[in-house]
Amino acid sequence: MLPTTLLLPIVLLLHARTISITPCDASAGLPKFSAILVFGDSVVDSGNNNYYTPVWAINRADHPPYGRGFPGQIPTGRFSNGKLVPDFLASSLGIKETVPPFLDQNLSDKDIKTGVSFASGGSGYDNLTAVKTGAIPMLNQVEYFKKYIERLKGIVGEKEAKEIIKTALVVISAGSNDFIINFYDSPLRGTQFNISEYQDFIIQRFQSFVKELLEFGCKTVIVSGIPPIGCLPLRIAAKFKIHRTCLDDENSDAQSYNQKLEKLLPQLQASVQGSRLIYFDVFDPLLDMITHRERYGFVETNRGCCGTGFFEAGSLCNLLTPACSNASEFVFWDSVHPTESTYKYIHDCLLKLIFSKLMTH
Repeated sequence: MLPTTLLLPIVLLLHARTISITPCDASAGLPKFSAILVFGDSVVDSGNNNYYTPVWAINRADHPPYGRGFPGQIPTGRFSNGKLVPDFLASSLGIKETVPPFLDQNLSDKDIKTGVSFASGGSGYDNLTAVKTGAIPMLNQVEYFKKYIERLKGIVGEKEAKEIIKTALVVISAGSNDFIINFYDSPLRGTQFNISEYQDFIIQRFQSFVKELLEFGCKTVIVSGIPPIGCLPLRIAAKFKIHRTCLDDENSDAQSYNQKLEKLLPQLQASVQGSRLIYFDVFDPLLDMITHRERYGFVETNRGCCGTGFFEAGSLCNLLTPACSNASEFVFWDSVHPTESTYKYIHDCLLKLIFSKLMTH
């Protein structure tokens, strides 16, 4: 049974600040959205795992040194030293901060148009992924979304609730855990599928997930591909590579999966009138940061800032595994998750995509 504290998702706590201009920045005139609705895994989890998973679970980030660079130096449950892409995105799109942080408390109609994360670190499209990690399955994230819609109806009425969902920006970021946890490191899926078959299996699960969101009235959906998995410090360490270079085979798998995902989106869009499904390439920007670190001011690209940087993530990244002094020099905060500096650049690329694809002329 799911905990009552997660009957509705955590609201993204947004703290605006001045940010530098990068090559991927878009100009003014972005589309207006009523809200940002986020689904996926740890790269977009704003703290749901704090309340869903047991305190000893490995996929939690509610402790130092996580959040060291977040406003107030608070470990909010975000898997980074600071903000995530949805935090930056909400600020850029003018989506306001909402207090209190849970939607299961009393709210007025002035508090509902905000950024809401249903995501859970360790989740994936394959239900077995969440079973292994103890995360909120993607199917359950849809259940929380249903409760969110019902709450909206109770606050503003059915007509206005439908309009809020219709004009919201939906962001989906998942899939990496499925391959890392359920294929490369699992004998079960590896015996059931070859890599191409497992990609198709995940694509099928993704398709069912998105169709359900569209049935609930979502219209504008940004779908992120998966990053260069073979460049994650944890994956490199798992292969015991002496020279610590990216794993070309796993990166190739990620690219072929992304190609299938991107090819599917126009078909899904055609099935629902008025929908806009947009693929976001996170693979190339992150690989470029790793390959050309000096362009971005990075020093370390193949290990995380926390501890040795090779194995620490979640509960393994803690006060007993001291973090580096300057996280902005690192692409990765821990052995899996990027630093705020990396997320900021990825956000800028996403903002450029939104500007080019969704701006009304």
